[in-house]
Amino acid sequence: MSTADGISTATTKRDNSPPLTELETAEILQSIRNSTTQPSTALPADLALSLDLHQHQRQRQPTSEPPDLASYYWDASTMAPLNAVSAAALARLRAYKPPPFPTWDHLPVSRRAAVLILLFADRKGDLRVVITMRAASLRNFSGHAAFPGGKADSLAESPYQIARREAWEEIGLPMDDAKILKPFRIEPLCCLPCSLAKTEMAVRPCVAFLHADDVPGKPKALVDESMMPRLDAKEVAAVFSGPFHNFLKAKDEPREGETIPPGDWYDGYWNHWHSEPWRVHNFHVPVNNQKVTKPKIREGGQAALADELEEEEDTVQRFLVWGLTGRMLVDAARIAYDEEPEFEHNDHYGDEKILKRLEEAGRLPDKKRKEVGQEAIKDEVKDAKI
Repeated sequence: MSTADGISTATTKRDNSPPLTELETAEILQSIRNSTTQPSTALPADLALSLDLHQHQRQRQPTSEPPDLASYYWDASTMAPLNAVSAAALARLRAYKPPPFPTWDHLPVSRRAAVLILLFADRKGDLRVVITMRAASLRNFSGHAAFPGGKADSLAESPYQIARREAWEEIGLPMDDAKILKPFRIEPLCCLPCSLAKTEMAVRPCVAFLHADDVPGKPKALVDESMMPRLDAKEVAAVFSGPFHNFLKAKDEPREGETIPPGDWYDGYWNHWHSEPWRVHNFHVPVNNQKVTKPKIREGGQAALADELEEEEDTVQRFLVWGLTGRMLVDAARIAYDEEPEFEHNDHYGDEKILKRLEEAGRLPDKKRKEVGQEAIKDEVKDAKI
């Protein structure tokens, strides 16, 4: 267990308006080279070139022109080129290699799951993360914020394949990269150590980045209008996003043009999970500055939750992100930004120590499905959602 008191902010400069100087860029590069997030991490050789090109492009932009007034309307779903801090964060994620976890290979298919941590760049080039609100018709964790994800269909599926398949079912993100609408493309970055779900499944987080390549003569692409047009009527009630770097902070990170709604960003407490201390993080993510995507066709419990969210939209300006989802966000942000959180947290990533102990004790056997009809079997499968 640890806190982040006294952490240096030298490497956490936010790229709000002025372009980075050569000295600042050099400091960022040096901080990445000195990163100790993961001993096995080998930084890509083209990182310096990547940031230099980014810096050169920013310096070429005219500085004498008046600011674009439209940019002051904060639409968190608008994608933009990465700033240098975000580019460095993605480079760390690309370079990250999780430690070996042979326990995964010993688990039955009913104990394997994966989620997709999908990142994209907002108008200012900062990273945001896609989060879903689970439908009320699901028996486990209904109404909770979660990543797209769920249980493996077969032992042959890799964690990334599991996560992409579930993302297709839940938010309409095509499994086949060739079928993704232009100018979007998905880049897989890394996998994180496995976590243990309440359903006692090993959950592998898979981190990916949603690129939006510039198309001459066309306006900037929007995630909610172009990338998320289809929501599964039985699984997702809403899709929103959160500021990725803020999941290391104890308070909201305000920026120019953004209105912070009332309420706290973070609170948390310690719990015990299989006799191990486990920090529960509660993040209250503002949604007043973004477009919350809801399904066009609604059925059953999913409709009830979506309608309830719409009724509360004028008063509820924050969505709660907590539990396993909150823990994975902290893990991913720690690796990406090479920072420790401003709040208490578990030192290790994931729950692989607990998973290994449970598997060796024979406490993760195959889950047998009840033969009670196709719909009941489908519900049971969906209970594995995170």
